[in-house]
Amino acid sequence: MLLKTFGWSFAITAAGLALAGVLWGWQGLAIVAILSVLEISLSFDNAVINAGILRKMNAFWQKIFLTVGILIAVFGMRLVFPIVIVAITAKLGPLEAVDLAINDKARYEELVTAAHPAIAAFGGMFLLMIFLDFIFEDRDIKWLAWLEKPLARLGKLETLSTVVALVVLLITATTLATAVPVHDGVGTVDKATTVLLAGIGGLVTYLIVGGVSGFFEDRLEQEEEAEEEAEKASAKGGPSVVGLAGKAAFFLFLYLEVIDASFSFDGVIGAFAITNDIFVMALGLGIGAMYIRSLTVFLVRKGTLDDYVYLEHGAHYAIGALAVILLITIKHEISEVVTGTIGVVLIGLSFWSSVVRNRREAGPGDGSGAKAEVSSGV
Repeated sequence: MLLKTFGWSFAITAAGLALAGVLWGWQGLAIVAILSVLEISLSFDNAVINAGILRKMNAFWQKIFLTVGILIAVFGMRLVFPIVIVAITAKLGPLEAVDLAINDKARYEELVTAAHPAIAAFGGMFLLMIFLDFIFEDRDIKWLAWLEKPLARLGKLETLSTVVALVVLLITATTLATAVPVHDGVGTVDKATTVLLAGIGGLVTYLIVGGVSGFFEDRLEQEEEAEEEAEKASAKGGPSVVGLAGKAAFFLFLYLEVIDASFSFDGVIGAFAITNDIFVMALGLGIGAMYIRSLTVFLVRKGTLDDYVYLEHGAHYAIGALAVILLITIKHEISEVVTGTIGVVLIGLSFWSSVVRNRREAGPGDGSGAKAEVSSGV
């Protein structure tokens, strides 16, 4: 199971490190290894979120996620995306941006850093909406019941998450974005308009992609419920195991890719603290992205999210933390170590809470007391 799921990741790691050693020597090999670990540590919560979505898809779309999806993640977000950002912000042609990335790495890094407020606002708002929609939804299983119960009651107002996100964006634009330090650290520049436009872009992207995928998902779930009822009536057994396909799966796939893109923003920007060579960066972050993909599939196939029911909660809290961190980094620098540690700690706590819950349910008695704990969390 382990080799089948992570086999490609192991193979690409070996090939990638060997290539780095040949092209850039031992120093390049070490940098690629460090970037891989950085990407995995920053994006572990991404794997949990992805698993929650991927398990709704059928086997075909899961394979698409691992093949086409990884090409988009590695080449699109880790190589092409930084070049496109430079081309847009510096008003350069694509070929000029590529030439700059290869021949003037210092200037290229400077332009990517200058584009960070827009990147952080877009990604921060997209991730914030994911967190808000989760926390405002009334769920049967609650982790931090003292917090999630009142928020679920407030969430009955359908537009509340959008309103909260817009308020956060306005506060960010009028406080953090009005005095953004320039690249050399001397002086500041007003990026309020840029942050507002990019943040609204992130919000609109979430509403469109998430809304369309949710629409098709709801329709398919209704069909599956009807199918399950028919199976029960004819005594044919358990629930349907057919995953999402067609349009529903396609839009969920797009949703997954946008989520991955939002998660990769901090990794790409943080990688410049280690190297400004885009090819070294793409190779290191790409290897890390492969492991996140493999980990996502592993969680789906092992049914980990069903066994450890608070993992999704922990991952969404980590998303909320990452969204806030991205917005703060518009003005203040925050170490990637802090970002990665917060995500790991939150997921670790949710895993531990799930273990405690499972032990309670496996304890003596008829299980009625354990069932009451489902909505109480820790």
